[in-house]
Amino acid sequence: MKSYLQENGWWFDDSTEAYESALLSLGVDLESDMACFYLHAESGTNFSGRGSIYQLCWFVLNTDYQLNIKSTHEGLGLPVEYIPLDGFDGGGGYFYNRKTGEVVELEVGERLVGFLNGDFYPQWADFNSFIEYFFELK
Repeated sequence: MKSYLQENGWWFDDSTEAYESALLSLGVDLESDMACFYLHAESGTNFSGRGSIYQLCWFVLNTDYQLNIKSTHEGLGLPVEYIPLDGFDGGGGYFYNRKTGEVVELEVGERLVGFLNGDFYPQWADFNSFIEYFFELK
């Protein structure tokens, strides 16, 4: 993944204190794969792949992302450990579990209901697996 990001000019060796603070404000472990990605990768405000995901640190610092989390939890009934990785445009989106590192893609309707009922599980066991899928690296 790192080589793909470097090839695209999206990898930066140094992280910033502001980005570290942004992730900590979300309860994200700075040693996690997700933190490594967001502390060192940037292509603007979003990344494009299989859809579009936020540059999460930028969104935390420059938007009402915390309000977005609250609205998502209230509107969709998601457990608090899940944070949105995108704007849930078109009735679907990706969510990261801050406790387990899993990522799930949900859509309003059957998939969301199944997830909330425990009949549908995250598709990616860890953030790196998700990001490889997102960028179509495998």
